[in-house]
Amino acid sequence: MGSAAMAALLLGNRAAWALERVAAGHWPAVPPPQSPRISNVIEQLGRTRDDAYSWMKFIPESGERNRTNLPPAVAKMLADENAYADAMLEPTADEQAELVRAMLARGSDAAAAPALEKDGWTYSSAIPAGATHARYTRQQGGGKAELLVDESVRAEGQPYFRSTGHQPSPDHRWFAWAEDVIGNDRHRICIRDNASGAIRTIVDKDAYGYGGLVFSPSSRWLFWIWRDARNRPTRLYRTSLDGKVTDLVYEEKDPAIFMSVKRTAADGFVALTLAGPETAEVRLVPARDEAAAPAPVWPRKAGVRYEIDEWDGSLVALTDLGDAFDMQLLRLDPKDFRTLGALVPHRAGTPILSILPFKRALVRLERAEGLHRLVILRADGSEQAIAFDDPAYAIELPLEQSYDAASVMIAHQSPKSPRRWIRVDLASGEQTVVRQQKVENFDPDDYQVERLFAPAPDGEMVPITLLSRRGALQDGKAPLLQYGYGSYGVSSDPEFSIPALALVDRGWRYAIAHVRGGSEKGRQWFLGGRKFTKRNSFTDFIACAEYLASEGYTAKGKIVAYGLSAGGLLVGASMNIAPTLWGGVIAKVPFVDMLNTMSDAAHPLVPLFRPDWGDPLADPKAYDYIASISPYENVRAAPYPPLLCTAGLKDDRVAYWEPAKLVAEVRRRSTSGNPAMLMTDMDSGHQGSADLASEYREKALFWAFAMRCVA
Repeated sequence: MGSAAMAALLLGNRAAWALERVAAGHWPAVPPPQSPRISNVIEQLGRTRDDAYSWMKFIPESGERNRTNLPPAVAKMLADENAYADAMLEPTADEQAELVRAMLARGSDAAAAPALEKDGWTYSSAIPAGATHARYTRQQGGGKAELLVDESVRAEGQPYFRSTGHQPSPDHRWFAWAEDVIGNDRHRICIRDNASGAIRTIVDKDAYGYGGLVFSPSSRWLFWIWRDARNRPTRLYRTSLDGKVTDLVYEEKDPAIFMSVKRTAADGFVALTLAGPETAEVRLVPARDEAAAPAPVWPRKAGVRYEIDEWDGSLVALTDLGDAFDMQLLRLDPKDFRTLGALVPHRAGTPILSILPFKRALVRLERAEGLHRLVILRADGSEQAIAFDDPAYAIELPLEQSYDAASVMIAHQSPKSPRRWIRVDLASGEQTVVRQQKVENFDPDDYQVERLFAPAPDGEMVPITLLSRRGALQDGKAPLLQYGYGSYGVSSDPEFSIPALALVDRGWRYAIAHVRGGSEKGRQWFLGGRKFTKRNSFTDFIACAEYLASEGYTAKGKIVAYGLSAGGLLVGASMNIAPTLWGGVIAKVPFVDMLNTMSDAAHPLVPLFRPDWGDPLADPKAYDYIASISPYENVRAAPYPPLLCTAGLKDDRVAYWEPAKLVAEVRRRSTSGNPAMLMTDMDSGHQGSADLASEYREKALFWAFAMRCVA
């Protein structure tokens, strides 16, 4: 029984009256917390600001925040904010429960992928019915499936559980993965001995799991990346699989560099990639000498980015060398790294996103006219492009595939088309659907997807992906949720989403605004919403909302803005610029205290992202520009819409105090009387929900808030 239903039994007419207020679009008369303002005047580059909520910030000496080590004032603030948000959203409990039921009723099949086939072994994963975590299995030939790891068992008794990096060793003796049981992205690495079935922890803490572990070609070593006390990935280690020997392979001193490690496609090398926003260096450890020091292919150089793989007897560099800002493919000599020629020249506006070499062909994923396209390049120089007819769609190219395979496995999806795994023959291009995501109570013909373009103030045309029920009228009556991100060159791909369907089924439209700062239209689109052009991201987002209203898809005041992390910056700044445009704003772990965060040289991500935002510690122009757009710095006396922010106590990327400050300032300055709420998950970090059910509960909370905003 939902909590609102229980309240109705206990309180009778009073609960019924509360639910009537939900339908009427009223908010409960609950007084909000009042956070004290304590003056903290900061002088910087001849400028002065007063960060009166700086007391909310807490970094323990251990570096790990938890419920038990918070200062009393901070603990009380977070508890009071959670209690207030719970009280304000209590009347939506039944709607939240119904939304979760609707999402779960459509199944939990999304995470399942087709099997990886290699050397006669088949590796699979799936979330069983009723479970929230995956089971990983393997089988040989047509034999019985062997359970490798059941993550529901691994998660038992843990307040948080999220895993990544699952992989077999090249000789299939071992199976490895990384898991986070704290919520702060600091992983332990586990391996299973497939001969005995024994599972043990080979790295007990401080590993980096996202692209941070790989078996050596010989299957004798595990290469893995270590995170320092500030959560920066700074060292590459090599550990023997018996756990007895661990060697330091490489240590990075530049805090503006991020690390990842992989095996090249034909198992010729272990490749360590050291990358920043505007530079890169790849160091290779050859398979013939796995104890060798990693040798740089090209020394890092400002303005030159590259990645390395191998194909057809050569190394292949995916690089922007020579002003190839949308990337080109070069062939290199594997012995001395000389450039031997171009495989694919630079084509402005057609960015190459990734490559996957096979013995028979080199496959690349690129964008053409903003949409994904797969291209097969064969050794004879012939090419074949694979695209789809949908107005908007996304292609996935999983990088863990067998080099000897005669086909490439891809996944296709769109906002109305569940994920289909397709095997594409490398010789003929013939496509065979090998798996279709199962979605219950769903007919794709009930929905329509449109690709629209909104004119920005400077004349640029901003793409929009729009999902609606088929036959929905353009009469301005439908509420609309508009999502955006637009930072770091990350594109918001038009993917299938069961939570989005649940919202659209209730009369809403769901829009993705592909604003500048992402790379949907190439690197120039990214640069047009970065650093001193960042304001374009916000005006693009506003232009999309205004266009959708002007065309009758929705109306001003019925649009709820939704963004997460740097997308929280997007919706927070857009809220400051045009507060009456929005019916509500949802900001998940939002980056909204830009000026103070970018002025914190000890923050683990600040050195890495200075090229994206500027350095307000050294550059007066950067200080002034950031101060002019930072959401926290620019709250004003205006009629703000309802605001819901979320945070994770253990988040080291965007800390809880950023949304806490914004909520307090909006609450202080807003003239509308609308609520500003903060909900902090005391067990999670930046990644948020760790399983499917938790993700659905979070989305149900967001959607119920949105419905309340425009009721």
